[in-house]
Amino acid sequence: MLQLLPQNDIVTPNTQNPSEAVEFINSYIEKYHCENMSVDISFMNVLDACYVSTLCSTKHYIKYPNGKINWKISSELIREFNKDLELGNTNYI
Repeated sequence: MLQLLPQNDIVTPNTQNPSEAVEFINSYIEKYHCENMSVDISFMNVLDACYVSTLCSTKHYIKYPNGKINWKISSELIREFNKDLELGNTNYI
């Protein structure tokens, strides 16, 4: 079955609950071919955004080791927190 996907859409979780957001993004990664994707978590607080981006980037890396996720964030603190983890597939914008 051929599946058509939007080319430049940004995935936005429909919840502020970090566990539900991780579930939403991870199910998107499983369901669609998304080697390169963008996710908007700019509405989340710093700790929740760090949690979501770390777990989902790890899931994405397992499926697409050469892929990238562009995370739309609200604070540079998220980038600073995650830089020591060396996820390798993340860009923070």
